[in-house]
Amino acid sequence: MLDWASVRNKLSSRVGELRKLSPDTVDAYRMAGGAGAKTGHLDEKTRELISLAVAVTTRCDGCIAVHSAKAVQEGATREEIAEALGVAVAMNTGAAVVFSARVLDAVDSVEGAR
Repeated sequence: MLDWASVRNKLSSRVGELRKLSPDTVDAYRMAGGAGAKTGHLDEKTRELISLAVAVTTRCDGCIAVHSAKAVQEGATREEIAEALGVAVAMNTGAAVVFSARVLDAVDSVEGAR
């Protein structure tokens, strides 16, 4: 298993280095990340649960490290996190089905060209 606290610390350090090199890039990222919170339609725990599901679908260890800690801090239970992860699994499976149909379409286009 990964040492997730270490991943968070190293990531924070590296992002700090990136900010020194390209402050506008990191500041824009932070602004985009906080923009949704300003509407107030979703609470922070819900946003963190969504973030975890997206982290799984995008396979981002840094996102997993950061948002798992934030989700727990916001009071998310293991059961709520598991349900959010179930949505991620379903979305990945659904995407695989959709792209499988695309493969069949691509194969048909090749067979039709013969």
